[in-house]
Amino acid sequence: MAPVVGVRAWPRPVLLACGTLLLAGCYYAAGRLGLSQQLSADGVVVTPLWPASGVAVAGLLLFGPWCVPGIALGVVLVVLWLGSPGAEAVGIVAGNTAAPVVAHLLLRTVGFRLSLSRLRDGLALVFLGALTAMLVSSGTGVGMLLWSDKLPTDHLGVVWLAWWVGDAMGVVLVTPLLLLLYRVRLPPLSLRWAEALGLAVVVCVLVPLITYSPVSVFFLVYPLLIWSVLRFQLAGGMPCALFASVLATVAAGQEAGSFGKLTEIETLMKLQAFNGTLGLTALLLSAVISEQLHTRRSVERACQELVEALQHLNAGGPGGNA
Repeated sequence: MAPVVGVRAWPRPVLLACGTLLLAGCYYAAGRLGLSQQLSADGVVVTPLWPASGVAVAGLLLFGPWCVPGIALGVVLVVLWLGSPGAEAVGIVAGNTAAPVVAHLLLRTVGFRLSLSRLRDGLALVFLGALTAMLVSSGTGVGMLLWSDKLPTDHLGVVWLAWWVGDAMGVVLVTPLLLLLYRVRLPPLSLRWAEALGLAVVVCVLVPLITYSPVSVFFLVYPLLIWSVLRFQLAGGMPCALFASVLATVAAGQEAGSFGKLTEIETLMKLQAFNGTLGLTALLLSAVISEQLHTRRSVERACQELVEALQHLNAGGPGGNA
């Protein structure tokens, strides 16, 4: 018999420290990515999509409360990168850290499932994890900027709405994708691989043409999104929605396509409406289809068990030993 070599596990404090640094790095990278695409509305710079909030909520859902220090450290790194922080930075760090925690607590209260296989899970993520919880970060952030006289009252509504929608869309678009990647298992090669590759090619070719078209034809993205969801559920819908949302955000920042004909406020409103409806459609439609498929499989399994039970009874009946 070969000798058994003992492997010492790393001490728990070391694992927690490494996990904290890793999550902080992911949050910081996502924040830098979000800040790379900014829009100007009435002279105020806003971020229409904040993927860092999606990273934070996904981390808490997957690994629990130990992620809070990593989220806080990530927020601190983003604030430091933006420039010399003032007293308002403390409130911004607290608000951006508290919002994902609130989302986690609300989702746990309603029995949220990480698989997003039920419609109620999709609704909970949208209305509790995104729209409700992100009121904390947007309200705290705008309030601290207003308190420090760094935000004119004339722009209060625009900045608050952009902050809130950007954080919420980060949760709607990024969190489901990270939850999916965490539990993904690649299926064996089959015809579905060819269909998935064909779908990816079509999306990568048509979505840029749609977003950069001088004519407003954003509605043409939805047939591609529906095709992706119908065939691959969450695994097809969320990457398609995120890809289209990112390209639309880039086009809006460049004032390209149909965004070039709009004012700053109109550009922001159109982009946020597109991103919001795209994320909601992908997430909720995926949840509905997954729930229906799960119900159909349960019914088929029950029917198969009933058939086997009837066959067993018939085999053991009066004529079964003949």
